[in-house]
Amino acid sequence: MVTTALEKAEILVEALPYIKDFYGKRVVIKYGGAAMVEEHLREKVMQDIVLMKYVGMDPIVVHGGGPEINQMLKRLDIISEFVDGLRVTDAETMEIVEMVLGGKVNKAIVSGLNASGGRAIGISGKDDGLIEAEPMDPSGQMGFVGQVTKINPGIIETMIDNGYIPVIAPIGIGLEQETYNINADLVAAAIAVAINADKLVLLTDVPGLLQDPSNPDSLISILAISEVDELIKNGTIAGGMLPKVDCCVESVKGGVGRTHIIDGRVPHSLLLEIFTRQGIGTMVVNE
Repeated sequence: MVTTALEKAEILVEALPYIKDFYGKRVVIKYGGAAMVEEHLREKVMQDIVLMKYVGMDPIVVHGGGPEINQMLKRLDIISEFVDGLRVTDAETMEIVEMVLGGKVNKAIVSGLNASGGRAIGISGKDDGLIEAEPMDPSGQMGFVGQVTKINPGIIETMIDNGYIPVIAPIGIGLEQETYNINADLVAAAIAVAINADKLVLLTDVPGLLQDPSNPDSLISILAISEVDELIKNGTIAGGMLPKVDCCVESVKGGVGRTHIIDGRVPHSLLLEIFTRQGIGTMVVNE
């Protein structure tokens, strides 16, 4: 019993300099993957985010919701088509996407954070014109798949100033008030830059960037943006990791201090990344 207590004390002492360094700092968390689907992981993510708030950090959550969207479309017998990993989003599909992301998924995360002792408020990018968007594909082939043109962070600032944890659905609004479905990684990166966040953390279903995808022990712990082009050329950065690394690079270039790609399947992965010496996952930096 005493040993366990001492171990806990040592963990707290190890975390102290990180708590001090990040006190008052803003951390944007892109929440998705297994950490969103599996209940035991979901609960731990909620606890991590609330703990971050209580030790003086300002977490901002941007979430996806692909599996839930798939389930709803299947129930309604709506068939999805994908191009380069992105869902082609016609008007009917966009209506379902907005209902699921801005309603069911968003409010479930808010409820989870509040149940863990936090004070969370859920919004979408349409609230107060937070996310201005345009079509990702001007030809119209992708429908209402959007890309961010501007972030208006006033509503986020107001929520942070009043002690709330913002939970943001990645839905944007166009010049003609049309609604766009935007990749959550892209939204998280754009928001991180707009609010001068100290960190951007992408929760994924992989350990991070691997030198050899078949070897989980080949993790690249620190990735300088100057190394990215070569790793893309030799195929180390490929597939689903490409857009994630790109988001990290754009965030760092935009002034975000550190960006991280971490494994959301690891319980308390957020705390391990932020409050321990070794961290987990891949950190993308400007050096």
